[in-house]
Amino acid sequence: MQQNNIQPKPFSSYQKLLIAILALLQFTIILDFMIISPLGDMLMKDLSVTTSQFGLIVSCYAFSAAISGIMAAGFADKYDRKKLLIFFYAGFILGTLLCGLASNYYLLVAARIITGIFGGVIGSIVMAIVADMFAIHQRGRVMGMVQMAFAASQILGIPAGIFLANHFGWHSTFIMIVMVAAILLAVIVIKMNPIVEHLKIRSNKNPFLHLWHTIANTRYQTGFIATMFLAIGGFMMMPFTSPFLINNVHISKHQLPFVFMITGVSSIIVMPLIGKLSDRFDKFSIFTIGSLVAVAMVNIYTHLQVTPLWEVAIINILLFAGIMSRMIPATTLNTGIPVMQDRGAFMSITTSLQQMAGGLGALIAGLVVHQKTTTSPIEHFDLLGYVVSTIILLCIWFMYRVNRMVKDK
Repeated sequence: MQQNNIQPKPFSSYQKLLIAILALLQFTIILDFMIISPLGDMLMKDLSVTTSQFGLIVSCYAFSAAISGIMAAGFADKYDRKKLLIFFYAGFILGTLLCGLASNYYLLVAARIITGIFGGVIGSIVMAIVADMFAIHQRGRVMGMVQMAFAASQILGIPAGIFLANHFGWHSTFIMIVMVAAILLAVIVIKMNPIVEHLKIRSNKNPFLHLWHTIANTRYQTGFIATMFLAIGGFMMMPFTSPFLINNVHISKHQLPFVFMITGVSSIIVMPLIGKLSDRFDKFSIFTIGSLVAVAMVNIYTHLQVTPLWEVAIINILLFAGIMSRMIPATTLNTGIPVMQDRGAFMSITTSLQQMAGGLGALIAGLVVHQKTTTSPIEHFDLLGYVVSTIILLCIWFMYRVNRMVKDK
């Protein structure tokens, strides 16, 4: 594996503060999105909604987030990134507050749409800030630490949210997120410096023309395609892992939280390590190794039968390690594609495509697998593993092209 000649520079104190802010931002956004599923049974009973209606509650966030990301892309490079972040994060807090105040199904759907409109743009702003404020040889470590928000939501956020919901009702979970986010918003306003370097070289193009030129750029299109393959492969198995573990592997509902918690704990170790390796060695090599590990573990995982808990936990940890070894270097490489004046638009489109591709992946998975009753085994899960493996291997080719573009830039 080729080692970089440039030694990673240590972070300044302000950069460390910025990383902490961005990681906490991602924590609140991811927790708000993920907490809906664990609250599903409570929401359906309290609001008297059907399973299809609950599906709309979950999906309306993703679709509104994807649409708003595309619509905001043309404006993303026209303003101070700090001001954009404050505006959309304040809107996200408002939407989450409305979720906590919703008293019926229709109000909750409306609140989730509002939350998605604002929350869906924040991820792209975070990625643009990372690209602006950190050199390419620092971004692997940054991505590793920022993406630890996923692990933190599994270990801390979801258990705390479920505890509050069980004792004070599901509304209290959203109020908790609002309180944490409001404190973080105050820190952003007070401590974060304006991020305006991109404004010095911005173009005077109309925002919609800027959006079109970004989409039409053939260099960027390679990054967009790679992002979609990355997201489809990453999200396709996710909706059915819990039913598969319970009905096929015979992991009990009481043991299931342990599987996810131990995976989250392991990711606290794995993700920063992958980030450091991505900065020290060739990012595409790390991505390729991670992809091969992921393919191996996907096929082991999808062929599991009745298995002891400890063995399932180890397999889950290795699977997640392979996935993260793909996501961190791939995301870092993608930030190196756009020029500075296009970063905001590029990241907005990328984030929207991730959300659309994740939804598409779940849809395809639903067509592949089958379950006769709610307690019968999941059928064709091994076939889903083959589909996911094929997509992961195809993604290596697109990331190879991205890697060549970044090196030739």
